[in-house]
Amino acid sequence: MGSLDGRVAIITGAGRGIGREHALLFASEGAKVVVNDLGGAMDGSGDDRTAAEQVADEIKALGGEAVANADNVADWEGSQRLINTAVEAFGDLHVLVNNAGILRDRVLVNMTEDEWDAVIHVHLKGHFAPTRWAAAYWREQTKAGKDVKASVINTSSTSGLLGNPGQTNYGAAKAGIASFTVICAMELARYGVRSNAIAPAARTRLTEATPGLGEVVKPPEDTGKFDVWDPANVSPLVAYLSTEACPINGKVFFVQGGKVQLVQPWTLTESVDKDDRWTVAELESAMKQFAG
Repeated sequence: MGSLDGRVAIITGAGRGIGREHALLFASEGAKVVVNDLGGAMDGSGDDRTAAEQVADEIKALGGEAVANADNVADWEGSQRLINTAVEAFGDLHVLVNNAGILRDRVLVNMTEDEWDAVIHVHLKGHFAPTRWAAAYWREQTKAGKDVKASVINTSSTSGLLGNPGQTNYGAAKAGIASFTVICAMELARYGVRSNAIAPAARTRLTEATPGLGEVVKPPEDTGKFDVWDPANVSPLVAYLSTEACPINGKVFFVQGGKVQLVQPWTLTESVDKDDRWTVAELESAMKQFAG
């Protein structure tokens, strides 16, 4: 028996990299998988629809159940078709893994409007739109009296949670995804839906092109050594968060190699306070402690 027996899962961006590893593991754990991938290049251009088909065929060759979908997750109607694909192919939907993304790195002073818009569109809207249609489906299931036990897993990044020069567009999107995850958890719990996010550190087309990471993520020369950057290391956490009985909700986890670490969200800490309105001069003195 697999940990995901009977679960129907959509995994976006599953034609390559981390998403492909998710799809293969989910299938091996008994899930029926919708492999979504537009098949674009790293910057979002292009349309190689065979990427999703190849992974779906690989799953079926191993005895699993899968269908391919090439809809654009950042497209409103396309996202609805994606959700419908799962229901039409397998009769239900239990898990949505939002993983699709692109990079268009550039320092802020040189970034173009298109580079900003494209990354925000694919990442933020590409998480929102599928989640919105999936949430509507689960809400209707709940209204019909069904006991829904669904899960959404989003993909954030340390570039958004901790910051990384050259990635204001990507980092802003990934930070937004973390906040989106927490608020979804608050809103969707009434419908039996959990929402969590991961910030993975793994070797993919995107991390190989990330400033400062290209050389770091290479496989170890010693093939017997544990490869902490192997994207397959990330998938077991996503599978666990997708299980029916998982109690975790509204959390963001950093995951790399064998490490899973809870990310502390924005929190209020030290303060200066007085029982009246501050003057600018008073704040100049009082807030020196925050300049370190």
